[in-house]
Amino acid sequence: MDMTLQFPEQRLFFTTGRLTGGGLDAVDGLGLRPAVFARYRDLTRLRYDYPVVLVSKGAEAGTLRSLSSVVDALLAEVAPRGLEGERLRRNVLRLEREIRTMAAEHSGALSEMWNDAAARVPASGDPAAREVLTHVAEKLALDGEVIDCGAAAARQVAEHLWQAAQQRQGAALRATVDRLVVRLSDILRAAFLHSEAGQRPEALRAALGGSHRDAFDFAAMSRLVGRNAPKDELAPGRRARIERTLAVLKSQRFFADPRLPAEEQRAFGFRFDTCAAAAEAFRARLPELAEVVKAMAIAELEAEGRYVEREHDAFFDGFDTHALSAEDLALFPDYLVCIPSVGNDAPGNAGLMDLLSAGLPVKVLVESADLLEEAAAGAGHFAFGVRSTRLANTATGLGGVFVVQAPGSHLYALRDRLERAFAHRGAALLAVYSGSGGSSGIAPYLTAAAAVEARAYPAFVYDPYAGDNQAARFALADNPQAEADWPVGALEYADENQQRRIEDTAFTLADFALCDGRYARHFARVPRERWNGALVPADEWLAADAAKQARTLPMLLAVDADDVLQRVIVDAKLMQMAARVRTFWHRLQEQGGIHNSHAEILLAREKAKWDAERAREREETKTSAARVEPTVATPAAASPPQASPPPQTADEKPARDPNEAWIETARCPSCNECQTINDRMFKYNDNKQAYIADITAGTYRELVEAAEACQVAIIHPGTPRNPDEPGLAELLERAKPFL
Repeated sequence: MDMTLQFPEQRLFFTTGRLTGGGLDAVDGLGLRPAVFARYRDLTRLRYDYPVVLVSKGAEAGTLRSLSSVVDALLAEVAPRGLEGERLRRNVLRLEREIRTMAAEHSGALSEMWNDAAARVPASGDPAAREVLTHVAEKLALDGEVIDCGAAAARQVAEHLWQAAQQRQGAALRATVDRLVVRLSDILRAAFLHSEAGQRPEALRAALGGSHRDAFDFAAMSRLVGRNAPKDELAPGRRARIERTLAVLKSQRFFADPRLPAEEQRAFGFRFDTCAAAAEAFRARLPELAEVVKAMAIAELEAEGRYVEREHDAFFDGFDTHALSAEDLALFPDYLVCIPSVGNDAPGNAGLMDLLSAGLPVKVLVESADLLEEAAAGAGHFAFGVRSTRLANTATGLGGVFVVQAPGSHLYALRDRLERAFAHRGAALLAVYSGSGGSSGIAPYLTAAAAVEARAYPAFVYDPYAGDNQAARFALADNPQAEADWPVGALEYADENQQRRIEDTAFTLADFALCDGRYARHFARVPRERWNGALVPADEWLAADAAKQARTLPMLLAVDADDVLQRVIVDAKLMQMAARVRTFWHRLQEQGGIHNSHAEILLAREKAKWDAERAREREETKTSAARVEPTVATPAAASPPQASPPPQTADEKPARDPNEAWIETARCPSCNECQTINDRMFKYNDNKQAYIADITAGTYRELVEAAEACQVAIIHPGTPRNPDEPGLAELLERAKPFL
């Protein structure tokens, strides 16, 4: 018997999203979460990447370290073997947990939090524990702010790595400018000493200095050495040029002088909240930057004695902002723009893509707190993460932009790539999902990590200068089981008979949506007495053909507040969104070289050639072994030539069965809208034009939606293959314009 007929309320909820009558429960207030989350209710008991230490002191200043790695390195150094070492390790690990608990509430310096945590660790029969822990802190070789994975983590990490990169860059530029200032000052000083003014008694007295001034007659010395001294050893033009160049180099405002107190610093600021503000500051400062670059070039020539006025004057007189190169801009500090999630739509950030594509030295952090959005048109449809998940992928096509997309949970794991992004000579985009926008009380770290597992926010890195091909430049970094549609892990639980069970469970977009109570209306709990064989895991339902999907319903395994296993049905709207997320994941896989369709087509073509060649060789071997005597064959009667059909014009449509679904492939503009809806039903041929590859791989609804989405109306959905598909009356009406 069809189980969906036995429990019609389950099919009704899947189709309409409405709970009617009994047999299903709303999940509001049940505190449901994905079953795999059961073991992660208290993150302070786990040792993982967070908290992170933003190292600001020590040999590793400017880097990131996890608290666990700092503790492990410290124990490896100070904990002896044996019972005493084990006691010390146990106490230090307890202290680490205290710091983890404190970091969940507020950030602070590691040294201060260590001392505070040492005072909070219970003695537990070891009166000297606190004293020992305080003493161990003296062995810490680093210090810095300790942060947890939360709404501010991405900004804190970005600012820390950016500041470290600017300090390295500024130190190199300061060294160059200081060297040039000294060389030019030496030229002026030497010219003065050899001039008439430099040979005067007071100048000689000042030059000699020391305690022997009174032993010399500086007036007599001046008469002896100053007889033939020139009034000025430097030509007026050169002196003016050197003095002007020195004034520009000494007054530059692009990096601070660490030798001056903070209140006397005159350096520009390079941290902005909007793209518009950063672009405006860059344009306003560009003429001054050009003057500094020109001054550095003149100083190099003067210091080496290679400045020739008749050759260089004309060049430097015309040197302005248009003469600046990318190498010149790379010498100066990068601009940092941190866009919070609430500022993504701000007018000041509308020019983000223009800012990145212009090649300016800018590093932009775009934060997202919410991935599951309702469509602007309403009707309860999802407009899944258009601004957040597609932004970084779009930026990879700008050329020269270093792109990193990562959830907040993966910032530490991707720290090496983040450092490369901030050291990149050019524009860089860091897109981060913080995981802090949910409403179910789940820790941001878990929510962010779940977004990667569910393919809702895949992590990837695009380094434009890593190589000369896509394989070298694009990497799907740290995505679990990147070759699969959804990651699968073992779920261990006890059944109603207290027997241990282990099931392989996939984590899909529907599981991710279950983490957020705002989307509870897309789920319904099935009481245990109504569990049936028609309820199949959501990933299995998505992979099934249309016929099986019509006989089954997608469900998830969840746990309630008491960790009791539950089954929940997912409605059709959310499953449609899951299918689209899977399609977008397939595209990223191709970019990352996984399941690459071009490579697979080429491999199949070469395999066919190889098989044909082997078959030909076998046939030749078989013929040779048979040693068959040749015979004279009677020529067959020539067949009369067949008349060729008249060519079909571009405006003519071939005769087709009106019930058959088909595509006018020759007119396809390669807009990719149909593949976005179902990439198993719709494929591209060698000319990148769409055709229906497998009519059984989708539903009539998807055919109609594809016809409506097609930019040139070349998709003809025909009539439904499955008379039991829900909503056919409406779909047939919508399909009429395309039949």
